[in-house]
Amino acid sequence: MEAKEQVLEAMKKDGTPLNAGKIVELTGLDRKVVDKAMAQLKKEETIVSPKRCFWIAK
Repeated sequence: MEAKEQVLEAMKKDGTPLNAGKIVELTGLDRKVVDKAMAQLKKEETIVSPKRCFWIAK
């Protein structure tokens, strides 16, 4: 599974807005990998930010 898919899956499973640090805890991925995956998901508009620094899957 690609890092981007793991990040999205963790967001959907949790169901609450998450920051990158919490996603690192949930997935076990490196912080840089999570940041890169989140950047791709933001670009694709797959995730949205309900409040500053927190993201949730659409």
